[in-house]
Amino acid sequence: MNPLMSAEQAVLGAVLLDPEQLTHLEWLAAGHFYRPVHQALFDALRKLRNDGHPALSVDGPLPLSWVTDAVEEAGQHVRGLTAAYAHTLIQACPRTEHAPVYGRMVLEGAIHRTVAQHAIRLHQAARADAVQGEVEGALRTADALTGVLTDLARRWGTDPRPVPPTAGPSAVTEVPPPAQSAQVAEDERFLLAVLAEQPGAMGEVVAWLRPGDFADPAHGQLYRCLGALHHRGEPIDRITLLWEAQRRGLLADGTVSSEQLASVCEGMVPSSADWFGQRVMRSSVTRTAAASARAVRALAQDEVLGPGRLINQALHALGPLDEARTRWATANGGPAPKTTAPAAPGGDPPPDRVKAARARSTPRPAASPSAPASRLPTPSAGRPPSRGRP
Repeated sequence: MNPLMSAEQAVLGAVLLDPEQLTHLEWLAAGHFYRPVHQALFDALRKLRNDGHPALSVDGPLPLSWVTDAVEEAGQHVRGLTAAYAHTLIQACPRTEHAPVYGRMVLEGAIHRTVAQHAIRLHQAARADAVQGEVEGALRTADALTGVLTDLARRWGTDPRPVPPTAGPSAVTEVPPPAQSAQVAEDERFLLAVLAEQPGAMGEVVAWLRPGDFADPAHGQLYRCLGALHHRGEPIDRITLLWEAQRRGLLADGTVSSEQLASVCEGMVPSSADWFGQRVMRSSVTRTAAASARAVRALAQDEVLGPGRLINQALHALGPLDEARTRWATANGGPAPKTTAPAAPGGDPPPDRVKAARARSTPRPAASPSAPASRLPTPSAGRPPSRGRP
């Protein structure tokens, strides 16, 4: 038995049995349901309620027309829905008064699906930008994901804030990055050669380029050596770079060989360190976006994580991309991008947040065995089949 499908059936069954439950589910939307037939039926039930369906003003037993009219209305938007399946939904609801809790389960499933879908889009945008030599698509998609996470947090009733994953079963497993392309490796070698042989070149990139921006870890370590020489005000050339690499143990542990370092420096061509640095930085942004997307998707696929933890840990996973974006803006001489991080909590919470929180925490009166007999739908002739499939 799929818990999410059971929750979707239960919340619909509760509303079919007791339309008043819709007043406790204002924060739930049809799009939160996974199955299209459930989306259409929930939309139909809400429409009938808003249109003032006659069944809502009847004293005594709930007319069967509430069920049949809902099925007819939903059937205009989706195929395969029958009255038999509607009664299957009724039987799937243990307690009508538990509808807000069933709705919370539906919303929880929707949050996981939505986060996973947007993470996939971010990964696709990052890969496309890497091929095209752009970053704008990945950054726009990351902004969309951040906005979705913020909106979902408010619907769930929590404050959106980045929180690192905790150690344990739900912690994200680090996914190795994809192999670097030949063009990226060449750009990194050319940049290192220019930095090692061209006086003053480090001053053009040191403010925004970091060792972690290099796809090849060995190149990142050589850039770290160049940065150390620049920081100490020492001269920079292929000999001082080789000496600094030796002092840091890079030759002894095999991170860099003297032949590899020599080949890097010999590849120097007259060029701008800033130009090559921006190419390396652009590649770093798309790589970081792809890594953040993989991390967010892994979180969304973890069924152990509750929505609040999922949202906040996903925001944390986007942090490295925000930092890379800021340095990319600096590299291009533009102002730092406006942060899309959620604002600190303050003032009255949004109504959606209040309703969602109440659905989770408000004590309910003692549950009755089932909905009041006086409000159960009563057929005018013959009981429809109890089982069916849309």
